[in-house]
Amino acid sequence: MTTTPLEPSTARVPGRAWTVRLTGHSDRAVSVTCTSPCTMPARSRDLASLRAFAAQHAAAHAKAATVRPNAACHCRAERCEAHPGDKTLCAGEVVLILRHDPIVGQVWIVEEVCATCAPHIPHARILARAAAPARRATAKPATQGQDRAQVLARPGASSLFSSAGTAEVGTDTVRRPRKPYRRPRQS
Repeated sequence: MTTTPLEPSTARVPGRAWTVRLTGHSDRAVSVTCTSPCTMPARSRDLASLRAFAAQHAAAHAKAATVRPNAACHCRAERCEAHPGDKTLCAGEVVLILRHDPIVGQVWIVEEVCATCAPHIPHARILARAAAPARRATAKPATQGQDRAQVLARPGASSLFSSAGTAEVGTDTVRRPRKPYRRPRQS
């Protein structure tokens, strides 16, 4: 006879990550790959359409993923290589982030990390936070529950990938100051 636990397990599970990458080939064609078993379009020379597809594909993974409150920090599993200069101790709630460097523009990474590592990862944007565990003893008024639902609402896919400094209300954006680009002197 088996029994089912009454409460969800508090054991940590590995943090998930999805990487969508554009890869160039010697014949000037481009292909899109994903770390999960997804159906990708064929190689093409139309870089703009494949870049748009890759951005939408990463957004679809982010939208479909539910942040697990018992997930371990994926950044820690990778030995914090996403922020090598800033060593931190992994702690805090779990958040879902999108990493995309607009200068390189060929890799999108959606991953579950802790709230301590997220601000230290360059070009990362927090998409969602793990829901707080339900409390049994206290009943909350309906207005507080509605406020929490508004905070957890995810932005649409169209706003996820803008490299401009505009952000929607209620989204957390982690940005680092950029060093000014200096053109090398020609001799």
